[in-house]
Amino acid sequence: MKRFEGRVALVTGASRGIGRAIALQLAAEGAIVAAAARGANAQAVADEIVAAGGRATAVPLDVTDAEAVVAAVGGVVAMHGRLDILVSNAGITRDQLMLRMKRSDWDEVIATNLTAAFTLCQAALRPMLKQRGGRIIAISSVVGQMGNAGQANYAASKAGLIGLCKSLAREVGSRHVTVNAVAPGFVATDMTKALTEGSQEQWMAQIPLGRLGTPADIAAAVCFLASDEASYITGQVLAVNGGMYT
Repeated sequence: MKRFEGRVALVTGASRGIGRAIALQLAAEGAIVAAAARGANAQAVADEIVAAGGRATAVPLDVTDAEAVVAAVGGVVAMHGRLDILVSNAGITRDQLMLRMKRSDWDEVIATNLTAAFTLCQAALRPMLKQRGGRIIAISSVVGQMGNAGQANYAASKAGLIGLCKSLAREVGSRHVTVNAVAPGFVATDMTKALTEGSQEQWMAQIPLGRLGTPADIAAAVCFLASDEASYITGQVLAVNGGMYT
């Protein structure tokens, strides 16, 4: 029996990169996946899962729209009767040095990366507490742990996710809901490909394992935290960064 057989997972930012890898891996291990992404982007990954023999539904969703988030979570529960796993992954960057950063660059990153996670967690907790069990996993970042020049907004949002997870873990542990964060390092995605060659080389020089992470590396960590094997782990940050920050 697959370890997520019969469980329902909602993954945001599921159309590409880390989110797509997480959605595919959860489905491959038996989960019914609600793949959430903006506009029509969610349908492609849902179709990919179904084509591989898995079960998935597409959830078109702008995570910064609080009413839409609540409706989406409610729709998943109405369709499947439960919600076992929430992976809050959707995120953006608006990099700029502090003195040049526009207020809109700050607001958009905080709204997408942090406030949306609050809305998602709040909505997901209702069914999870009712069924007395669940897994919440937020995708943070090594930048939220160590900081990075030109990413004050992104670092603040990802550090905020860690604080959110640690606090929430204390609130809901008695109902058998675990809350953890995964902090990826430098992972090969569209987001990191946009960096200059010089920036990429600078990051690579800090990785003792000598290679970029892959979306599959992060998906494996998420699936572990979502599994029964991690039932006694909550309020933690699982760093998947090749040793670049310890």
